[in-house]
Amino acid sequence: MKYQTYRLNWQGIEIEARYLSNHLDVIAHLEIKSINPHRASLPITDTGYLSHFHQIGSIERDHDGDVVACVLHWLDTRAQGPSWKRYVEESRQGELF
Repeated sequence: MKYQTYRLNWQGIEIEARYLSNHLDVIAHLEIKSINPHRASLPITDTGYLSHFHQIGSIERDHDGDVVACVLHWLDTRAQGPSWKRYVEESRQGELF
């Protein structure tokens, strides 16, 4: 089975998601990276890259197989957390010291 590649935009960040729904009949793999700006931080990864292995069929079950909807939901949910809100605020005003 081959990876499927998706492009999406989240809050002005262009993201590539690659999804392998079944690897060796054991696990599924979702790879997410910010590509513009290159390796921009995301609520799910400080480095702009995330490799996530998960149970086969979970995206299909929870998001009707819509990988983009899954990634957007994950980003939106994690963006509500205090660490991402703090990161956004610090990015907006810059560091003084």
